[in-house]
Amino acid sequence: MKITTIALLTALVAVSGCAGMNDTQQRALTGTVGGAGVGAVLGAIGGNAGLGAAAGAAAGLAGGLIVDTVKKDEQAAYQQGYAAGQTKKKTP
Repeated sequence: MKITTIALLTALVAVSGCAGMNDTQQRALTGTVGGAGVGAVLGAIGGNAGLGAAAGAAAGLAGGLIVDTVKKDEQAAYQQGYAAGQTKKKTP
């Protein structure tokens, strides 16, 4: 229970400090902290909270970066579609 509380407080502090970061940095940090917290809890259940936190942090970082890539691709596709729509409006 003590590890869970520490992990949650750490996550709260880390996420609240994201104000000066770009979207990629925010997603990577959020994924890493979230993964570490979940990994620590699962690792504590399995008997090794440190190893669980490390594995969870790595998985969370990878997940955060994947989400960032998807969001950037989504935004690029939207902008491309928007630009195509604007071009059709101008053509009589």
